[in-house]
Amino acid sequence: MKKVYFDSAATTELRSEVIRCITEVLKTEYGNPSSTHSYGRSAKSLLETARKQIAGYLNVSAAEIIFTSGGTEADNLILNSCVRDLDVKRIISSKIEHHAVLHTVAELKENHGIQVDYVKLDDCGHIDFEHFEALLRKNDKKTLVSLMHVNNEIGNILDIKRTANLCKQYDALFHSDTVQSVGHYELDFSEIPIDFAAVAAHKFHGPKGAGFAFVRKNTGLKPLIFGGEQERGLRAGTEAVYAIAGMAEALKISYENLEKERAYIVELKNYFKERLTAEIPDIKFNGACDDDARSTYTLLNVCLPISQEKAMMLLFQLDLKGIACSKGSACQSGSGKGSHVLNEILTEDDIKKPSIRFSFSSFNKKDEVDYVVGVLKEFIEE
Repeated sequence: MKKVYFDSAATTELRSEVIRCITEVLKTEYGNPSSTHSYGRSAKSLLETARKQIAGYLNVSAAEIIFTSGGTEADNLILNSCVRDLDVKRIISSKIEHHAVLHTVAELKENHGIQVDYVKLDDCGHIDFEHFEALLRKNDKKTLVSLMHVNNEIGNILDIKRTANLCKQYDALFHSDTVQSVGHYELDFSEIPIDFAAVAAHKFHGPKGAGFAFVRKNTGLKPLIFGGEQERGLRAGTEAVYAIAGMAEALKISYENLEKERAYIVELKNYFKERLTAEIPDIKFNGACDDDARSTYTLLNVCLPISQEKAMMLLFQLDLKGIACSKGSACQSGSGKGSHVLNEILTEDDIKKPSIRFSFSSFNKKDEVDYVVGVLKEFIEE
């Protein structure tokens, strides 16, 4: 059976160079970076080298990179601390954010009385900037804006610089979940007046369990996890040096090969679109994922012309054929619930049809596209 992995928006294959880096660190750098002896100092040096390297890609200070277990922890740290420590009384967000943001915002509303306003979306899922600015004008409370850069389900790209500039104009703090964009897009936070961002290593061929929060200097953020002075006092706990070193190595390779790999994946995605359109004429592309200018090059979210009854077997059949993909995001694909993102933007008729997210990396090949399209066509025509 052919095996095809088209679920890189959920997690990516580790690069061989990253595996070698992690293995070497596990063998040789086992000191606690908080220890003052030579083993600890060596681990601390490796940790800080990784921090500086990562900061360099975002053009920020190393002190603004706070290592976490991943994007979800980073989102939670930022959102909770802004309410608890920065006197934020109001959050502006959207209803198609990752659940790491949506569920945290809902908890803050329920248990801390935070006012939550959701910006309107167009039919493709892009934010309505006119409505967004109108919300910002009503800035009678300390406000935090939380809008993701690249949507993890439909791939829509937020104009992050425009958003950040509007937040600055109206004196609102700005946080963005950049989990799907760091490692895939150049982001210069010296040019983008963003206050906070969340990143996860496993989205750019790094290890799971490693990520970081970007926290702009002098924001006044305080920790959620106590027990030590690690990470500038913002995140207690002994750092996973091997995973952080692997994350830095993965990010380095991603940015060194960005143009070449992006061109390759763009061509692959466009080939997939062409094949799907040719073989399944009634297929639809959700959000703006078929628009290269307004959506990430790394994924396609498609609505298939299949009955609701037949749709229940689709992912099962794809899995039997060795094809890995997702209905919506991986975080909810096992829940049996529909996608909150698609529920916001699709018509009632299209909601009843199955939508599948296919997401790519430079490890994928055109013959895998041909295989997947063939399997889909066969299933639809049965």
